[in-house]
Amino acid sequence: MTYFNLKTDISWRDFLIRSGLVIATVAIIIWFMPRDHQNSFKIEKGKPWIHADLKAPFDFPVYKGDAAVKAERDSMLSLYEPYFNYNKETEGVQIRQLTKDYNKGIPGLPDDFIDIIINRLHHIYQRGIMSNTDYSRYNKDTTQMIRIVSSRNAVSVPVSHLYTTVTAYEMLFLDPEMASHRDILQKCSLNDYITPNLIFDKDRSEAVLSDLQNSIPLASGLVQRGQKIIDRGDIVDSNTYEVLRSYQKELERREKNDQQISVTIMGQILLVAILIICFTIFLTLFRNDYFDKPRAMTMLYALIILFTTISSVMVEHNVLHVYIIPFAMVPIIIRVFMDSRTAFMTHITIIMICACVLQHPLEFIVVEAVAGIVAIFSLRELSSRSQLFWTAVFVTLSAALMNLSLDWIRDNSFTKIDYGEFNYLAINGLLLFCSYPLLYLIEKVFGFTSNITLIELSDMNKDLLRRMSEVAPGTFNHSIQVGNLAGEIARKIGAKSQLVRTGALYHDIGKTPNPIYFTENQSGVNPHEGMSYIDSAQTIIRHVTDGLKLADKYNLPDVIKEFISTHHGQGKAKYFYVQQKNAFPDEPVDDLLFTYPGPNPFTKEQAILMMADSVEAASRSLPDYTEKSIRDMVNRIIDGQVAEGYFKECPITFRDIEYAKTVLIEKLKTIYHTRISYPELKK
Repeated sequence: MTYFNLKTDISWRDFLIRSGLVIATVAIIIWFMPRDHQNSFKIEKGKPWIHADLKAPFDFPVYKGDAAVKAERDSMLSLYEPYFNYNKETEGVQIRQLTKDYNKGIPGLPDDFIDIIINRLHHIYQRGIMSNTDYSRYNKDTTQMIRIVSSRNAVSVPVSHLYTTVTAYEMLFLDPEMASHRDILQKCSLNDYITPNLIFDKDRSEAVLSDLQNSIPLASGLVQRGQKIIDRGDIVDSNTYEVLRSYQKELERREKNDQQISVTIMGQILLVAILIICFTIFLTLFRNDYFDKPRAMTMLYALIILFTTISSVMVEHNVLHVYIIPFAMVPIIIRVFMDSRTAFMTHITIIMICACVLQHPLEFIVVEAVAGIVAIFSLRELSSRSQLFWTAVFVTLSAALMNLSLDWIRDNSFTKIDYGEFNYLAINGLLLFCSYPLLYLIEKVFGFTSNITLIELSDMNKDLLRRMSEVAPGTFNHSIQVGNLAGEIARKIGAKSQLVRTGALYHDIGKTPNPIYFTENQSGVNPHEGMSYIDSAQTIIRHVTDGLKLADKYNLPDVIKEFISTHHGQGKAKYFYVQQKNAFPDEPVDDLLFTYPGPNPFTKEQAILMMADSVEAASRSLPDYTEKSIRDMVNRIIDGQVAEGYFKECPITFRDIEYAKTVLIEKLKTIYHTRISYPELKK
């Protein structure tokens, strides 16, 4: 088979799989990244310019501020005269209707009084009647004018000189002759003959308004190419602020075209691809075993995609501030389930991708990198829930202090600091408290086991451990001793001590169903005396499979089940194997009948447990506990395991094995030290 060499040999199949993983990750991240140009500087009026000296790279206008443009538009609106069309037919229609309704006159009034009413209505219609809505909209002050269009002529008239249907009706009764007959006329419903004859011309009015607004110049000056805008350290005053804002706006306008968007996407693809490839190469060189765990790889790349996507969406839609995102949660999760180096590399990869879409990338990288480092340091060994609380506190304080130091450097003042970002960092700290329930969820989804779970499993009040202490006390005590020995070895060689301690407590739970068949639980009666050597061996070997069944029944994590299946590896039940060969020297022996199902240890912790288990069990049969006898016994057992190849499949070194021997010898010497005999009191 052909191999691709990256210091660690991987097959072309693995190379293609990892390449596909990189491509998929880059594609998803790029899909959500904002396409608009993200300026590399932030304009802050009244503060020093912290970036490099800036000169105009092209000619651009100095745009007026929004407030100035609004003031000019408000001033221009005072000249705006909306257009109303004068409808001549309205008066004729209403007068004819009045004449028709009262062709016999109005009872109680002279016959010619209809002519008086028609005359008064004529004068009102000649001045003009507007709808109540239009009158309320345009009669804002006494100077408001409108243009009344009649035929081809347009005349400007103050709105205050016109009538509404209500004021026109009231105007009728202001006439003395009409007022004297008010009681009779009110019964005639004269308001029914008063209708607006000034109709708002929407199209012409909007066209005029648009022309007025467009006539307002948006620029107040011009900056020529090569002209100095600002030098580093200069204070951004009002004029410079407007120039910088205009430069920023012109940059955005120039870059909103298909060609430059394509260039932006290409740059994003290149940046993200480089970072993801570097991360994948790191895993290949230093954590290649993670690729054998699909769930682990899924979690790592899913965290990268999730946090970069959230950041991109927030920047794209300008939602809050990215400091509200708990980036430090990533190193917390990975440190708990994996290792510190992977946690740091994943965190750095995420914040460098996110930084490319932000206005203050360097400040963001510094603040979030420090927060991640503090999170990793504070979780060097997770042994209690309270550590997650203090981790959130330390991360929040470190991020706030780092942000404060950058503000002091930038502003050179104690009073000009914008404390808004500290509010987001405080919310960030509160979100970090969600790490604990999230760890439980990740354990279930991705099949990990945290130290907190291991500590909970080590509780002696757990049903399985309590039952073992009751029915198999010898095995229970043996498991505790093995856990103590294995934990010390793990601490000495840098393995996971809590994991191996918990595994040691459960490695022999398969002896619980039939405890009497194991010497540590016997009290004078040995049931093997009436059994064949093969049956005895099978009974002893069965405690591995029985242990796995109990582990399934009590939902123990897979990592604990692995200790149960590997603590004897593929070794033999030697006592009965030797007895069988001695008793029947001329008969062939089926080795499989005396062999444990295995597999052999494939992690450093499993190898430690195998050594501690074998040595602790053998130490109980020593005739005397001298330093020489203990040393010889430890060397003989562990050298035998090495010679038989039990540790070929696990990453334990000869140096680790020698340290393990030293720890076992010293601990056994302490356990079995010689005690002085107390003298008897003479009578």
